[in-house]
Amino acid sequence: MPSLTDRRISLLFLIFLAALSLAFLRAGWLGAVKAPALKRAADTQQVQTIALPAPRGTITDRDGAVLALSEVASDISATPYIVRDPLRAAKELAPLLQQSEQDVLRKLNEHSGFVYLGRRVPAARANAIRRLGIDGIAFTPSSLRTYPRGWLASQLLGSASEQPGGGSGLEYGEDRVLRGQDGVRRIVNDALGQAISIKDQTPTVPGRDIQLTIDAGLQEKVESVLEGVGRTYRPRGATAIVMNPQTSEVLAMANWPRVDANNPGGAPAYAQQNRAVGFTFEPGSTFKAFTVAGALQDGTATPEKTYYLPTELHIADRILHDAHERGDETASVAQILAESSNIGAVRIALDMGARRFSQWVDTFGFGRRTGVALPGEEVGIVPTYKQYSGSSIANLPIGQGQAVTPLQMMEGYAAIANGGILRTPRLLEKVGGVPVPEERGRRVISAQTAAEVREMLRGVLAAGGTAAEASIPGYDLAGKTGTANKVDPDTGEYSRTRYIASFMGFAPVRDPQLLVSVVVDEPQGSIYGGEVAGPAFQKIAAWALPYFGVQPN
Repeated sequence: MPSLTDRRISLLFLIFLAALSLAFLRAGWLGAVKAPALKRAADTQQVQTIALPAPRGTITDRDGAVLALSEVASDISATPYIVRDPLRAAKELAPLLQQSEQDVLRKLNEHSGFVYLGRRVPAARANAIRRLGIDGIAFTPSSLRTYPRGWLASQLLGSASEQPGGGSGLEYGEDRVLRGQDGVRRIVNDALGQAISIKDQTPTVPGRDIQLTIDAGLQEKVESVLEGVGRTYRPRGATAIVMNPQTSEVLAMANWPRVDANNPGGAPAYAQQNRAVGFTFEPGSTFKAFTVAGALQDGTATPEKTYYLPTELHIADRILHDAHERGDETASVAQILAESSNIGAVRIALDMGARRFSQWVDTFGFGRRTGVALPGEEVGIVPTYKQYSGSSIANLPIGQGQAVTPLQMMEGYAAIANGGILRTPRLLEKVGGVPVPEERGRRVISAQTAAEVREMLRGVLAAGGTAAEASIPGYDLAGKTGTANKVDPDTGEYSRTRYIASFMGFAPVRDPQLLVSVVVDEPQGSIYGGEVAGPAFQKIAAWALPYFGVQPN
């Protein structure tokens, strides 16, 4: 019979065997059944896979001056339960995060395993936070889009977005070029959350740089001139474009009110619009140049041909007058354009015929986008010939009853200035260091017709013209003023208090190297293109002509 000692040994052995069996069963359960879930939990706690944002391409002006670039930055996060002294940490972090201590402390006291303290924190401040050595603070690579020149060309440049398909302006339109390809980084942490292994699984591919045709010096001057227009006439808005008509390169594209590119949310929504492509308006008398160009090309008019101009002209249900008081008179086509006679322009269009006039409007590109490398471009509102009424020929030739964009007008005037070639305005000089090919364009009028229109437009700035005060000593200038009523959205009728004042001009007349447009929306005090937009043209041209080496006559 077993002794008491033997029975105790047997009992201990059974207990040990049972415990060992339970351990094997537990290990088998964890190893076979729970292994995938445990591995995922371990990976979640100790292994991170993060995206490495690719730096966006830099945007420069034609001479390499930086307009937009990406700087190294960090997204800063915290694991709140690891931060030992939240109150002290908040006090040290707040000034570097540029937040209040209360906001930082609230985040550090959250019942969460992860919270963002700051996004896209510049490298200098992120490094200062890293030197604090606070446990539980993590850093994820990021980038910060900045605009070194602040307000300059802000509506043109727009803003970048973290997600593809977002943003505005050029940043949005050329996002696929600028964005690049994000990389992937794998980080293995120890039990305390400290990195013990960092490996880039997929390298980042930086975005390509873009060099614009814009000249930063001229852009700054144009914006300064528009700011003066804003102070003097308090308009709703204004835009100005400067172009080389021979190459269709856009040298400046400015808007007022100005917007801080580094803080676009600080400006009202309407100010953020690039009016050069997104604003449509009735051009008024500046459109008469195209009416005359079509008639000259068709041979229904010559610069010397004269027309009898009564004090009023009845067409269908309209009675047409000129803006200035006069008696019945006879005037040549050149005089009609120089003095901006509404009745004369309509008489020229009547000789041409409504159908042919409609074809010329289409030929000069109105009613469709120019195709410039900018998003948000409007097509304008241009009635087709089938939509004409009996009185359409009395208002369309003088720039009423149809809406255009400032850049469409520049495209058309460039064809007159360069000898008859219509081409898409150029904004991109190089992409990724590779020159963007120049567009050949298409001929819309002959070189002779273009020269005749240029010579007639010279009369606008001569004595007796509608913009005589916009002349520049030593330079032969040509241009056209425009003053157009806006349509009142409440009544659908032309407003008697809201106007668009505009000016289109180029120099020198025989071989234009500079084309300038100024469009002012709802100026106060004065409404006429020659008084409001003409002086702005003069200031821009007087600065730009010698700046680009165009010698006086």
